[in-house]
Amino acid sequence: MILGFAEYESQARKLAETVGTSYHIIDVHRFPDGECKLTLPSELPQHVVICRSLDHPNEKLIELLLASETARELGASKQTLVAPYLCYMRQDTAFHPGESISQRSIGRFLSGMFDVLITVDPHLHRIHHLQTVIPDTQIFTLSASGLMADFLQSRELTPFLLGPDAESQQWVQAIAKPAGLDFDVCSKIRSGDRAVSISLPERSLKSRHIVLVDDVVSSGQTLAVAAGKCLAAGAVRVDVLVSHPLFAEQGMQLIKQAGVTEIWSTDSITHETNIIPLAGLLSEYLS
Repeated sequence: MILGFAEYESQARKLAETVGTSYHIIDVHRFPDGECKLTLPSELPQHVVICRSLDHPNEKLIELLLASETARELGASKQTLVAPYLCYMRQDTAFHPGESISQRSIGRFLSGMFDVLITVDPHLHRIHHLQTVIPDTQIFTLSASGLMADFLQSRELTPFLLGPDAESQQWVQAIAKPAGLDFDVCSKIRSGDRAVSISLPERSLKSRHIVLVDDVVSSGQTLAVAAGKCLAAGAVRVDVLVSHPLFAEQGMQLIKQAGVTEIWSTDSITHETNIIPLAGLLSEYLS
């Protein structure tokens, strides 16, 4: 049985249909003081799958804890979490004395609840394997790069793929190679949450169609700066292709104002830019 929450119901229900199993929504009642009460189906099979992306994570993590504990009390001895977007992966080390290493803390938290975790394109840097931070859990780390390459080919697009920084090279390369596309990455220096400088690669972008590729877009600052640089270098069009459309605050507006024509994303997080469904990819591992 697949269990889901209201804000991700469309994707979770589609996943259940693709796998060929039942779907039930978890009812969440919110009290005036901010606490919540969850209600699950009163009868559960031994194996349940909770499907929910973990954007805006602080409230969702508490609800996952309540859902998991309740499911075990109702007889679900095995639990799988399908979280296409996995939160708190950014802080994987203490950069200054006294800083919390949230990746490690949240990893242990999830490990205590779930036997299996399925996620897509996690935001990993210095830690390369989720098993390191989410112990005692069977982990399937999937990539949307194949679906993204298929999407570009279905549109009969042959753009120049460009990553906004060195960390994006793994995604850019994985999309470019199956589609036979040219690619490169920029150099980036970040001096704050919304302060970045970008240096383009030493390649001619004149009269080229550029697609900026990244795993996560949040504030939009990095992609906006990169797009502006590409257009100033003579690119005729710049689009954006991302796995996880977080789009905090005015992120989408910032990217559009920089001259980006289209923004395409997977449905890992519900957003108006969703155009690449993940149900087929996720279902392969659930089946």
